[in-house]
Amino acid sequence: MLSILLAVSNVILGWQWHGHADLCSKRSYRAGSLSGASRAQGVSHATIFRRLGDIEQRLGVTLFERSRTGYQPTLAGEELADTARIMDEAALAAERKVAGRDLEPSGEIWATTTDSLLMGLLAPLFTQFRRKYPSIVLDVAISNELFNLTRREADVAIRPSNRPPENLIGRPLTTIGQAVYGHRSFGLTPGASVETLVSQPWIGAGPRLKDSALDQWMDKNELKAACVYRVDTLVSILSAIRSGMGLAVLPCYLADEDPDVIELTNPIPELEYGLWFLMHPDLRGVVRIHALMDFLTEAVRAQKQRLAGPLLR
Repeated sequence: MLSILLAVSNVILGWQWHGHADLCSKRSYRAGSLSGASRAQGVSHATIFRRLGDIEQRLGVTLFERSRTGYQPTLAGEELADTARIMDEAALAAERKVAGRDLEPSGEIWATTTDSLLMGLLAPLFTQFRRKYPSIVLDVAISNELFNLTRREADVAIRPSNRPPENLIGRPLTTIGQAVYGHRSFGLTPGASVETLVSQPWIGAGPRLKDSALDQWMDKNELKAACVYRVDTLVSILSAIRSGMGLAVLPCYLADEDPDVIELTNPIPELEYGLWFLMHPDLRGVVRIHALMDFLTEAVRAQKQRLAGPLLR
């Protein structure tokens, strides 16, 4: 009892004290003498006596009745002891709450990705992530431009890249395969060589898509002259294929889900690219960011074969 009162009174007097859990143990609670209280708090007998006198003088009340058998709390002492227990319980609850934040990440994550990745891969994964971490809010910006993570336009980016920016850190998730696709109404046989498809109408990537590897591949295979339509998002290219506009190169994960869109070639090695989870170095210690990165790493890599694209028999 005496130790608890001294602990609370130390707070009232502005003294620093530690180890509230030990102070409120049964052994400390039952310390009915100055020597017992001094052992419980790890200070000298004289320090306990001086602090008790200071406390009672500051409060203007007698907290303990002294007798040969020890110290017994007055009514005021009992009330102050109750306050000490409440303070201890609040301190323990605060510790649990802070520790629990590491176990249950919370807050908001600003993420950026492309329309094709959201549509063909990430949307269901984000739903699963939210079910696992209901205290995290995802704010997703869709763009083919890499947002400036240094200026906090986004916290993280899930982007296709073979050369991620050097000022960012992150993790490679998997490899994305791409192949030539067309509508089944064209009546073309899967497995044909690219050379036999030159006579077909083609859909090209608009300049704002900024896919230099695809542009070079189209040029090398003399397909630019066959382009009858260009558009600057992969989802729009898929829409054009569905309408029968022509043939085009698409990521396998995006096109393979449509029963009317046929894979005409095997995945093209020079057009495969990496999928990255990127963030600014300053965010490397943020728990919710790592929760998303670890979740996506496992979920995306579980679909490694689908994302790389199927080989035609």
